[in-house]
Amino acid sequence: MTARSMIRSAPKSVTADTVATSTLTVQTFGAGFVDLTHEAARFLADIFARDGALTLFIRHTSASLTIQENADPSVLVDLMTVLDRMAPQAFPWTHDTEGPDDMPAHVRTMLTATSLHVPVLAGRMALGTWQAIYLIEHRARPHAREVMLQFVGKAG
Repeated sequence: MTARSMIRSAPKSVTADTVATSTLTVQTFGAGFVDLTHEAARFLADIFARDGALTLFIRHTSASLTIQENADPSVLVDLMTVLDRMAPQAFPWTHDTEGPDDMPAHVRTMLTATSLHVPVLAGRMALGTWQAIYLIEHRARPHAREVMLQFVGKAG
């Protein structure tokens, strides 16, 4: 086993004086990724967020959320390809009442996330240089999706 170097910054504490919540309605255009990063940042600016945490929660079982690379669009294409292979439509699913893409959409949601937690420092999300927040639509048809945004922390 080799020794590893680790450096941790000094802890910073703030007293949470704000809980702000907003519903973001996103119109999707079928299966694929929708970048929510700008809207999340605008929410933080609108409430004058300083330090705390942003939670995003999607209110659906056939769409999900992820933080992923935003520099090369081929990453998103490859991710959809993997999800298609892991939960294909051409499979003898028992649940098919809402169409052949519904049960695979549920599986894909289970494999990804329905909520994300992002630290907020000095009014900005502490995302890495190449990170963005995405809604992933898993259904073939367009849908109106609701994402709850909630900031807990210091504002003003």
